[in-house]
Amino acid sequence: MPVFTAEKSMTRRVLRKFDIYILPPLALLWLANFLDRSNIGNARIAGLERDTHLRGNQFNVALTVFYASYIIVELPSNWVIKKVKPNRWLPILICTWGAVTTLSGLVQNFAGLTAVRVILGFCEGGLLPGMILYLSMIYRRHELQLRVGIFYASASLSGAFGGLLATAIIKMDGIAGLAGWRWIFILEGIGSILCGVVAAIFLPADIQSAGFLTDEEKRFALNRFRRSDVTVASIPLPEPSPDVEKKGVEVVNMDEEQPKEVTVFQEDEQFEWGEVIRGIKDVQVWLTAFAYFGLIVGLYSYSLFLPTIIAGLGYEGYQAQLHTVPPYVPAAVLTVVVAYLSDRFMWRGPLILICLPVTIIGYIVAISAQTNQGRYAAVFLMATGVYPSGPCILSILPNNSSGHYKKATATALQLAVANTGGFIATFAYTADQAPRYVRGHSIALAFACLAWILVAANVTYCALENRARRTGRRQANIDRYKELRESGKTKAPIGDRHPDFLFTL
Repeated sequence: MPVFTAEKSMTRRVLRKFDIYILPPLALLWLANFLDRSNIGNARIAGLERDTHLRGNQFNVALTVFYASYIIVELPSNWVIKKVKPNRWLPILICTWGAVTTLSGLVQNFAGLTAVRVILGFCEGGLLPGMILYLSMIYRRHELQLRVGIFYASASLSGAFGGLLATAIIKMDGIAGLAGWRWIFILEGIGSILCGVVAAIFLPADIQSAGFLTDEEKRFALNRFRRSDVTVASIPLPEPSPDVEKKGVEVVNMDEEQPKEVTVFQEDEQFEWGEVIRGIKDVQVWLTAFAYFGLIVGLYSYSLFLPTIIAGLGYEGYQAQLHTVPPYVPAAVLTVVVAYLSDRFMWRGPLILICLPVTIIGYIVAISAQTNQGRYAAVFLMATGVYPSGPCILSILPNNSSGHYKKATATALQLAVANTGGFIATFAYTADQAPRYVRGHSIALAFACLAWILVAANVTYCALENRARRTGRRQANIDRYKELRESGKTKAPIGDRHPDFLFTL
């Protein structure tokens, strides 16, 4: 068998095993996460506000404090995940918030609801940045988005599943003296804990510890991953001075007759504040963070308030819950299709620029429609454009950052900034706007347009930077990196500073 054919066969076998053992547990985690995040919307129309005596905008305040605590933990969570190991850290997070969600079914007033939501935010904040970072440690750059898209599609399905589940659970109203909305929290919290246990059983910590791979497959998968990562690119260095050697700079001599070279593998990289600063200073972080901020306003307000919007169209009780299901279905399907195309063509931003106008049209229709049928059709368009855009924007920084702690910082910072959009999302739709919610739709529309503009700016930046690298205008990056290594200021890899590293658009 020709070498390239054997390698292709081995690649397919390894990827198939990764997909079977890693993606289903992650999809379960993300499904549970979005159920926990959106179940309060289902509980609201099932009597939560009445039974906890909420007044005015207190429901919106309870939603807002969740995001305040959520964003605080995203960066530190990504910094510690390598030390604790992702197959331990991610299940710990979900089991903890599952317990908190279960306790949400016992709250009696605004103070109790607010306290529970704060704690829930602390527990959930580290999940998404941790999952993105974890996948980027397993899959190569242009295999990533399809996998992100698969688990992200479960967020779309969670909206549909959540509506169906809530419809069934609220029929338990009165059992054990508890209202139906309380059972929504209790049972979905227990379900989250079970998802965490499943993830702990199946998820490997990294490529080397994947028990479902043979020794040969492990070596192949690790070498294949390393070959794709410029993080481990060898940079010739002159003989270091004794002072530099004392500072701990590691130099590997691959051949006594060849120049000494630096090779830093992902699993060997040590934490450095310099890499954190590199992540903070990356212009792509801020362009994509505020673009995702714009998406978050629509995404979160949609998942939180869709039951309320549907109820405003004249549906009540079970009918309102059931009518929240269909809009998520095309969104879930298109999320996977767009993710596949994105990896196939190695595009991220351009596909967002294609999908987002569908959401923009949806909000315009919702604002201008004169009938409930037209407004209901509009919610399909809103989800169909925004959900496929999520995996695209989440894949940009893992693709365009190299070096573990630079990547960990960039991905977490993007989400920390973006999730502040939750503050706007929670107040976008208020009771005084019923039944048309024109102001809420207008706010989401404005931020969707902002996201489109910022994504276009990031695509332009990446294209210009790639042109500079192809034409040799970034060769000085190597000299600057050598100076840092020689002076003992860094032991981190050159990563995405390498002039051969090209950004994904």
